[in-house]
This record gives sequence, C-alpha cells and structure tokens, in this order.
Amino acid sequence: MASKTIAAGPPRTASLSTRWREAMTGYLFIAPALAGLLLFFAFPTIRALQISLTDWNLMRPAEWVGFENYARLFADGTFWESLRITLAYVAWNIPVQTLLGLLIAVLADRLAKSVWLRAVIIAPYLISNVVAGLVWMLMLDPLIGITNNFLTLIGLPPQTFMASPDQAVVSLAGISVWRHVGFTALLFYAGLQSIPKDLYEAARLDGASEFAMFRLITLPLLRPVLVFVLVTSVIGSFQVFDVIAVTTQGGPAGSTRAILWYIYEHAFQLGGMGYASAMSMVLFVALIGVTLAQLRFLRADQSDLA
Repeated sequence: MASKTIAAGPPRTASLSTRWREAMTGYLFIAPALAGLLLFFAFPTIRALQISLTDWNLMRPAEWVGFENYARLFADGTFWESLRITLAYVAWNIPVQTLLGLLIAVLADRLAKSVWLRAVIIAPYLISNVVAGLVWMLMLDPLIGITNNFLTLIGLPPQTFMASPDQAVVSLAGISVWRHVGFTALLFYAGLQSIPKDLYEAARLDGASEFAMFRLITLPLLRPVLVFVLVTSVIGSFQVFDVIAVTTQGGPAGSTRAILWYIYEHAFQLGGMGYASAMSMVLFVALIGVTLAQLRFLRADQSDLA
C-alpha cells in the first residue's frame, strides 16, 4: 500500500504543476484586456461614485454633500422625462433593428450567399455615428433635404423629421437602424451557418413548412446570437449621444434630450459634475438590471443544441 502511495505522488505533483502553468498562461493572455478594464472602466466607475457624493463644478475643490445629489435626482422631473425619451428611442430602435436584421440574414442565407452582398450590407456600419448623423441631417432637412423631394415625387406630403418634436426621436432611431442593421444581419447570418443543415432536411421530409422550420428550428438555435444582439444593442441605445450631439442637441423643445445628453449638459454646460455623476451611476445600475433581466428571460446559459 505504501509503495502505491509513493508511486502516485509524482504524477499528481506534475499534474498540479501543469495546471498551474496553464492557468498562468491564461492569465498572461487576458492581462492586457484586464488592465484596460481596470484602467478605463473600473477606476472611472469608482471615481464617478465618489464624485456623485460631492458638489463640484470643475473650477473649485469638491464639497462633500453625501446623498443629496441622489435625492435631487429622484425629484427631478427633467431627469425622468429624459429617461422616458431614452426608452422611446430604445422602443423604436431595438425591435425594428433586430427584426429587419434577422429578415436580411435569412434572405441572404436562403437566396444569395455572395460575399459582395454581405459587404454592401455591412457598409453603413463602417461609417461613424457622427458622419452618419451629419449626412442624414442634411437628407432629412425639411427645406433642402432629398428625402422630402422623394416623398413629394411619390405623392406623399413632406415631413419635418428632426425639426418636429413628434418625429425627432423616430428620425434618430431610423438613423441608428440604418447604420447598425447590417452588422446585426451579419451576426444573425453567422449564427445561421452554425445550425446543422440536416435538421432542415429532416423537417422537410416530415412535411414542415418554411415558417414552421423558422419557428421551431431557426429561432431556438439562434438564441445565443439573439441574446448577444439584444444585450449589446440595448446597452448601446441607452447610451445614444453622438448622433444627438451633431444633429438636434436635445431639441427641438427638449424632445431628444436623452439621458446621456442630459448628463452631458449638467457636467459640462451647467457645471454640475457631482449631479451628473449621480445620474451616470443610476444609469449604470439600471443597465446592469436590464442586462441581467434579458439574460434570465432569454435563458442565456442554456443551449438548444445540447
């Protein structure tokens, strides 16, 4: 018995040594990303939390006020209005972008698998948000924009688009859909390639229709991609800023004053860095809650291919 125990010792030590080397190799690979995460995300978040407990206008030393900024925030009607505007933007942007991207991906997979077609689909995503905003601001201009010329040509009345409080949020969401739908479609297209084709062949032999195969095979097996698309696009939509900055700047009449633009106004235009930091922390917590809810609802930790 003793000899067996002694003989089992070296392999176990070697196994532990191998696992330790593999772990260290893994840590070395993630070290640059971890350093960036700590430097550009974790530290600024902690610093923002500290600033949110102060009254600071960037010109004088910060004055400790505790939770006064948070109490003021929950009584701020403009903050809740900016949150409502942000939710309206998300409600227009996400469903249209997701459904249209899925439709384009399915059509590209079934009808045309050309590389050039995928290049055309992804092209708008290669344009920055600022450039896209400026281009569409000119195209949607009520007086000189080409969009109203086209509407008049086909017999529809001209629209005011971003110059109207009723249409501004929808117009901004349309710009976002135009820019991001190609990337969303490409993600769905990549997910479609990972679905085993023999599942469709078996379903056809059983007499399943195209819609039935889409509902019972495609959608369930695309769930991991759908989770990624929804989580990232919702987080990005809540943080809309650059398109607003180059087009409406919160107008007209505050109709596009999204939450991030309201934070910017208080931080750099009104000199309320402490109050702006408090709003950013509330937004941070809200996004964590929304993300966790999406992951749980969409069962992100489960796979239908298992």
